[in-house]
Amino acid sequence: MRQLSFFSADALPPAIPDLGGLLACAGQVVRQDIGARISVLVAAEWRAHAIAELISAAGLVAEVTVTTEGNLSVRTALVAELLPLGSQWQRGAVKSVPVGWVPGPRALRAWALAAGSPENGGERFVLGMDPHAPDTYPALTAALSRAGITPTPIGVRGPNPGLRIAGPRRLAKLVDYLGAPPVAAPAADCWPSG
Repeated sequence: MRQLSFFSADALPPAIPDLGGLLACAGQVVRQDIGARISVLVAAEWRAHAIAELISAAGLVAEVTVTTEGNLSVRTALVAELLPLGSQWQRGAVKSVPVGWVPGPRALRAWALAAGSPENGGERFVLGMDPHAPDTYPALTAALSRAGITPTPIGVRGPNPGLRIAGPRRLAKLVDYLGAPPVAAPAADCWPSG
């Protein structure tokens, strides 16, 4: 049994700034005068429900829907509390990583829930990035490095860009940050084991 770390996402409840982890991947923010909404498309039902739980734990209302294209979407309500986060992650209408952003354990967990996947039987783990926001890739690489997990960018010119985390130390640190896999997750093929 793994001991709970003081730095694990399991150690504290999520907060609104942690939803930046959804924006690090393909999540989107929509801002209006009265508030902002964050949404993200995910590939599996367990991911949608785990993200909805994370949003609810941060004190916001979450909605899981199926889009007209058949994709699962998780989104927050349109609320004023998300305006600061939305402003930090946008430069005009373009997604932009906040200057100096360091993803904490709960933001990393949100990122992994939305777009994380193991490779090579768990020897590596990839955090997906937004294929429509290539200008964010260098900043996300630097942000993860500032968090103490130096990644390797992969697929930056293709449809599935990501940051690969490899090596026993880096994986162990990532596992420590992310905490336990969600209960409904098929753990063997979705969460790093470090």
